[in-house]
Order: sequence, then C-alpha cells, then structure tokens
Amino acid sequence: MASTFCVSGGRPLQGTIRPAGNKNAALPILAATLIADGPCRLENVPRIRDVETMLGLLTHLGAVVEWSGPNAVTVDARPATPRELDPQLCARIRASILLAGPMLARFGRVQLPPPGGDVIGRRRVDTHFLALERLGAEVAVGDSYRLEASALTGADIFLDEPSVTGTENALMASVAARGTTVLRNAASEPHVQDLARFLVACGAHIDGIGSNALTVQGGRPLAAPAAPFAIGPDHIEVGSFIGLAAVTNGAVTIDGVRGDDLRATLLAFDRVGVRPRLDGTRLIVDADQERRVRPDLGGHIPKLEDGPWPAFPADLMSIAIVVATQCEGLLLVFEKLFESRLFFVDKLIGMGARIVLCDPHRAVIAGPAPLRGGVVESPDIRAGMAMLLAALASQGESTIHNIGQIERGYERIDERLRALGAQIERIDTEAKPSRR
Repeated sequence: MASTFCVSGGRPLQGTIRPAGNKNAALPILAATLIADGPCRLENVPRIRDVETMLGLLTHLGAVVEWSGPNAVTVDARPATPRELDPQLCARIRASILLAGPMLARFGRVQLPPPGGDVIGRRRVDTHFLALERLGAEVAVGDSYRLEASALTGADIFLDEPSVTGTENALMASVAARGTTVLRNAASEPHVQDLARFLVACGAHIDGIGSNALTVQGGRPLAAPAAPFAIGPDHIEVGSFIGLAAVTNGAVTIDGVRGDDLRATLLAFDRVGVRPRLDGTRLIVDADQERRVRPDLGGHIPKLEDGPWPAFPADLMSIAIVVATQCEGLLLVFEKLFESRLFFVDKLIGMGARIVLCDPHRAVIAGPAPLRGGVVESPDIRAGMAMLLAALASQGESTIHNIGQIERGYERIDERLRALGAQIERIDTEAKPSRR
C-alpha cells in the first residue's frame, strides 16, 4: 500500500493540539520491559509505526502485548525466550539495537541483525558495544552482532560520545550488573530521563538523572511498576507544532507540554522572531509573529546550530529551516550531527525557498520567500514533517509521497492537523509491482 498526502496550503492553522508521547522514550522503555518481572502498563504511548515494530520484536521473542486503550499498552515479557531477532523487523527501525542491553542482561546472549532507520548519514554503533564490553560482554561483529556475558559487573565507563541510544543500552544493562556503574559523558535528553524514571519505578537505583553522569547501583531484581507509567510529551512534536503555527501565521495552543524540555527550542525560535508564551503546561503561539531574524551583535549573520542536550535538538533542525524561509533576514544553520540531514533542502528550493547549501552540514537561508506547491517526497521522519510544513505554508496544491516515513514518528498527523483547519487528505493506493 502506497500512501500520499494531498495538501492545499496557504491557510492559517487555529485551535488546540496535544503532543503525543515521546516515541524516543517509548521505544527504550518498551525494550526495558524485558528486564521487569511482571506485566508493565504504559500510558501515553504513541500509536505509530516505530512503536508497532518494537512491539512486534517483543512479540517475536515471546512477550505478551495487549493494547488496552488508544494509547495504553501492557507488555508482559516474562514468557520471552532468547532467540535471534527478526531481521526484517530490525531493518525497519534503528531502535531495534535498544534490545541489546536488556537481552544481554536477561539472557546472557544476543544475536542482533544490523538496525535500520533513517538514512541521514552514518550512525555508528561503537558506543553501544564498547560500553557493554566494559560491563563484561564479549562482542563479535559479522553479518550480525553477537554478544555474550556469563555475568555483568559494574564499571566506571566514559562513553566515547554522548549517544542517546548508546547511553540507554548501557543504562539498561547497568541496572542488571552487579555492583556500581558510573556512566560518564552520558546523554541526558528528556527521553533518556524518562527511561531512567521508568527503571527507578521498577526498583532500580539511579542517581544523576538529567545530568551527564549517571550512577547505578545494579544487580537488584526489577519488578513491574506498581502504577501505570506515562510516557512524557514529545518535545520534538511540540517544536514541530510551533513551526506549523509560525509558517501558516496561525494561532495554535499546544496543551500538555513540559516547559523544562523546551528551553533551547524556544530560544531558537526567538532568534527568528517566533515567540510562544508558556502558561503552565500550555504553550500559546499567537498569530502575526514578528518572523524577523535577529542579527548577532554588530549586525553579523546569526548561526543556529544543534548539539547534544541541552542544546538545540538535531531532530528540529529540518523544522527550523522551513520556518526560516518565512522569516525576514539571513540565517546560517549548522547541522553538526548527521552529514546527510540537510540534503532535503533541494526540495524546498524547488518550492521557491532561497537556500544556499554550503556543504553537507551548513546552509544559509534568506527569507521571506513565497513557497509554491509541488510534488515532493519524505526522505526521513523529520525532513518529511518539514516538507509537510512547507506544503501548508505554500500557495497551491502539494503532493507528498512516502508519508510512511512521517507516520513512523507522528501519530495520526493528518487527522490532528485537520482539526486545526488544515486541508490535508490521505490517499492510499495499491503499490505497483516492479518490472524486471
């Protein structure tokens, strides 16, 4: 089944929308249910393709999975058994690698096919396996990754980069390792914090949550949380909705946010003249934002760059670029983490954006530029959402192909945007067989 979005742009969005649960928290927490002795009830779980794939992997191992509500799922991993993970399911999501830590802790061995995911440049896995080796695992690399450990023992580990999924794998293995583990140079994104809070709810002892140094007193048995554990709001989706309001000159209230997760995001939007108001757990984006890039002191062209938390999130860079095309002035963006993430800008240029791609990591945007509808494709989750922003900001009709990429990360996005007044229609067609 091939699916596309047909979008009629140029209309301001108005109304209230709630962010879904953070998929990058849901995925490691689902993986962590493997090391909990009992059924784990999770709430605010986004019903998206990546989550369904992770649940498919857990089911493949023998876990019992049950959706008890639109966004509530119970996972009982007690029946799971050690076996090679399904290569086809692993190829769909990079997050399949998150099963390495809990499977090693639970079964003492893992055979893991190479993970899939977005094609946004090389995404190394060395950090994962170097950390697991320090905990006592033996790692063999061939057509698949094989890990074995007769026992895991705590260690003082300095991660060679603050990898989010590398930190999460090391954290899940550490709670099962005997003794004390210190993870230094650890990632501290909101989804890493959510995983740590889930493990604490299971009985783990973790200090330093939210910092770059996590101390784990491991080796204690973990039970399922006594109460349902709620996944936190997706701060990347919140940033996407700010961008949607800004590029359509709309008035949108985002209800159910965590203000502490948005500091760098709000600072970045302020730089281009978009200034939402935070009112408790509500973020209000008024219409008629200034949308003017603020030069650096001395009149210099400002630079927006991403980095590890708490810096501006790399997953919002594609959104920021589209917003900048509708703001007056010049902005240099510097994408530091992925060497292929900016290649989608050629599609924006085809819609009328004025962008110079300096190299794989830097681009200069000159705005405002009126955008016109076009036929485009979603190359990855975040660039796909950026193309949807561009289509809604454009005059005329746009067709977005390969929307399965967008739906890997954004739940029922067409329905939710229609509730804000967007004219967007999903078209499903039978895929044509390829000719040989």
